[in-house]
Amino acid sequence: MSEIDLSIIENCIYLFRGQKVMLDSDLAILYDIETSQLNRQVRRNLLRFPHDFMFELTHEEFQSLMCQIGTSNKGRGGRQKKPLVFTESGVAMLSSVLNTDRAILVNISIMRIFIKLRSFISMEKNLETKINNLEQSTNKLFRIVFERLDSMDEIITTKLPNKKNRIGLKE
Repeated sequence: MSEIDLSIIENCIYLFRGQKVMLDSDLAILYDIETSQLNRQVRRNLLRFPHDFMFELTHEEFQSLMCQIGTSNKGRGGRQKKPLVFTESGVAMLSSVLNTDRAILVNISIMRIFIKLRSFISMEKNLETKINNLEQSTNKLFRIVFERLDSMDEIITTKLPNKKNRIGLKE
């Protein structure tokens, strides 16, 4: 059994309530089981899934998701129930509930994606800090340059004669 393509998993990660999560239906596809089977196993083991591991989307969040990914409307063969979503910790906990080789491989791949995302966020924060420092030092340099130009302007204007000859006229 080979590893899951990481780009497929990357496309299954959404942001809800400030957390990166995966939908029960996407996880079920990756695990090669029915969504109802996954949810049934989760509901049988609810103690393993506190709110920071898994939660159900609100109606508004569900509507937003449907618009985002183009899910069909209710009554047209689309999803009837609000989905469960799993945080990184919830996905890790799924491996203890779904005890198959496929579930283990999928979880390893998903954990690698979450680690990759964390490293990107860390790099982004580091770059943001460097850019802010560069901006501050650049502002200081420009301030010094403009102050020097202002002082040079004062020196030049005091040395110029007040009376100027008009162009084209002889004295």
